[in-house]
Amino acid sequence: MKTILMVAEKPSLAQSIAKILSRGNMSSRKGLNGACSVHEYTGSFIGQSAHFKMTSVCGHVMTLDFIGKYNSWDKVDPAELFSKAPTEKKEANPKLTMVKFLQVEGRGCDCIVLWLDCDKEGENICFEVLDAVLPVMNKPRSTERTIYRAKFSSITDTDICNAMNHLGEPNRNEALSVDARQELDLRIGCAFTRFQTKYFQGKYGNLDSSLISFGPCQTPTLGFCVERHDKIQSFKPETYWVLQAKVNPEKESSLTLDWDRVRVFDREIAQMFLNITKIAKEAKVESVSKKEKVKQRPLALNTVEMLRVASAALGMGPQHAMQIAERLYTQGYISYPRTETTHYPENFDLKGCLRQQANNPYWAETVKALLSEGINRPRKGHDAGDHPPITPMRAATEAELGGDGWRLYEYITRHFIATVSTDCKYLQTTISFSIGPERFTCIGKVVTSPGFTEIMPWHSIPLEESLPHCEKGDLFPIGEIKLLEKQTSPPDYLTEAELITLMEKHGIGTDASIPVHINNICQRNYVTVESGRRLKPTNLGIVLVHGYYKIDAELVLPTIRSAVEKQLNLIALGKANYHQVLEHTLDIFKRKFHYFVDSIAGMDELMEVSFSPLAATGKPLSRCGKCHRFMKYIQAKPSRLHCSHCDDTYSLPQNGTIKLYKELRCPLDDFELVLWSSGSRGKSYPLCPYCYNHPPFRDMKKGMGCNECTHPTCQHSLSMLGIGQCVECENGVLVLDSTSGPKWKMACNKCNVIVHFFENAHKVRVSPETCDLCDAALVDVDFNKAKSPLPGDETQHSGCIFCDPVFQDLVELKHAAMRHPMHRGGQGKRQGRGRGKGRRPGGRLNPKKPKDKMAALAAYFV
Repeated sequence: MKTILMVAEKPSLAQSIAKILSRGNMSSRKGLNGACSVHEYTGSFIGQSAHFKMTSVCGHVMTLDFIGKYNSWDKVDPAELFSKAPTEKKEANPKLTMVKFLQVEGRGCDCIVLWLDCDKEGENICFEVLDAVLPVMNKPRSTERTIYRAKFSSITDTDICNAMNHLGEPNRNEALSVDARQELDLRIGCAFTRFQTKYFQGKYGNLDSSLISFGPCQTPTLGFCVERHDKIQSFKPETYWVLQAKVNPEKESSLTLDWDRVRVFDREIAQMFLNITKIAKEAKVESVSKKEKVKQRPLALNTVEMLRVASAALGMGPQHAMQIAERLYTQGYISYPRTETTHYPENFDLKGCLRQQANNPYWAETVKALLSEGINRPRKGHDAGDHPPITPMRAATEAELGGDGWRLYEYITRHFIATVSTDCKYLQTTISFSIGPERFTCIGKVVTSPGFTEIMPWHSIPLEESLPHCEKGDLFPIGEIKLLEKQTSPPDYLTEAELITLMEKHGIGTDASIPVHINNICQRNYVTVESGRRLKPTNLGIVLVHGYYKIDAELVLPTIRSAVEKQLNLIALGKANYHQVLEHTLDIFKRKFHYFVDSIAGMDELMEVSFSPLAATGKPLSRCGKCHRFMKYIQAKPSRLHCSHCDDTYSLPQNGTIKLYKELRCPLDDFELVLWSSGSRGKSYPLCPYCYNHPPFRDMKKGMGCNECTHPTCQHSLSMLGIGQCVECENGVLVLDSTSGPKWKMACNKCNVIVHFFENAHKVRVSPETCDLCDAALVDVDFNKAKSPLPGDETQHSGCIFCDPVFQDLVELKHAAMRHPMHRGGQGKRQGRGRGKGRRPGGRLNPKKPKDKMAALAAYFV
């Protein structure tokens, strides 16, 4: 019996697909990484009995990055990133150990069926999975086929079974196009971002952005927003005049007429027309025309249109809307939400999808009427050859989905029903009047068949005042003729919906990446989202775009990126060479980068006008160890300290508060220590600004505070305040927070574990002695006499927080309310406190306990 490994893109998808294919007769277990499950069942595969193992990844298995020193901003010239810097594929999320998990499950399997999402990114993940599992799978006999690709667009019984019966092969060209995009974006984005971030953050203190980023797609996206801002700023209103006439067809009714000339910009001419028409006492009907008109039902829904509507009508940001759509898809409510197609294939089961909606109280009547009268074939749209349009695949209720999930599902369903409904038909009546020599018009509309507007009422023809019955030559008394003075108004800031339209039109990004690029310019503080989801550029966003225009307009115009996207599509179609496209594009941007660096003074001139230099920013906080003058603390992102006398800048941990730490100094460099805190429910630790940026010991890395410093005698170091190995992460050490009293706590210097203990104690000190059982440092505690938990009148006790029975009820493990943003997730060697001579490295913090004892200890704390 053959063993078949099947891999989906997400755990929920794997479960749904396995349930359909096994008809519910499967067993499930957790995988070794804890994030993915494995569903097993027996069945038939290409006419043979087989054992199936269905599991999943969690998105991309691998990510592209530079190797070694090329990840250091300080050691490498950004220009080297275009060609010299080697790249490698690394695990996208090392904590998931996805490669190891896939190899464990793939070992001994005969075939693999790839159920990854059916788009270019999905094809790319296919080959990431194959790279991991093929070396451990059973070797095929001669020409026996072992790799299969399932193509599907929805999680329904029909679609999944059909995909299983028509297995294809993964598309190498589409995967290569994604590889090319990843490498281009990495090399180009990192080179420009590193250069301009270091250049401008080294000069200005109030940029209020932790990263001055550049992206081949992100920057043109910002360019559209700034272009609209510039039009608003340069707009000069003009005064114009409109002639308005009202006639009275009946005694108590009036009809407002529109002037055929629309408007004039010369007041004297406008006054002349008013004078001419005022002579007339009656308006004469010159013509009456009636015409049947049609308002077409919408095209089938694709991703871009869904994102536009979600932003404009539902008030959802594109990225949020995409996340909800993906959740609806994985739960089986809608078809695949990433598609450029607006045309249903001839064999698509439209009636089947419509029948699913026959019992929903909101649209049951409309659906039943369509099913009984016969549905209309949807309009012929664009077939991009990827997936069918976004379609509801099963019925849902508001209670099931709730909130934004229901609102998006409701729109998708209404849109689908509208595509198979009839067009809206109405009768338009146009009456043309003459008042003296001037012509005026009045238009009225009467709906004859509402069609699709019944299910999409926001598209319905607005009710208008009814027009009087009249014929050519009829005369109506004039009620009023007047001149209205108005002014032209500027355009408004771009809405997200308008920006999405511009990005699609100019080929910036894909249906999958458009929401990411818009989200990026918001996250970088280049634009802010105003009411009506309008995107208003910030000072920083405006200056950056103006600077690019000044140096090299192609960096911000959509033309060059659009051309690159076309080349990437040619790779996907097998019509262009991967290496040639990569080399050619990188050569263009390398030249642009060198010119940009040589011409940066042009952008800097604009920066000088808008932002304050570092020396004039911030407030005095701690003394520099070199000149002993006060350094300024700059709170704007990224927060940092700047010594204007030495002209040095020192980065700090982000996303927390910084204050002076008791005016204490570092014994190594004489800098005053500062205290970083993420809040009362979070972590806090002191740090030396100089050591944080220039690690003093070989085993320390940049970005380490005193709680990771291995100085043997400093009272703030890990060596003096470290207590024991963290009970959750592999490489962390629990360090006493000596500032936390009277609510004493210790915190892991790697992960977000916090241990609260000995509340209301006077003093808590780390002893030089160690526990005989676990080798952790003992703790000396002085309790408040009135609140001492010790027996009798005792107020002092020394013991191990892990093993001492007196301390057991006084210890509580929690997790920090906010994770340290520079958390490195257990990189580097395990560190001991190393307080005196003769201590073995890592000795006291590496408990001499069997694994089951440590597991029991961790369970106790949890």
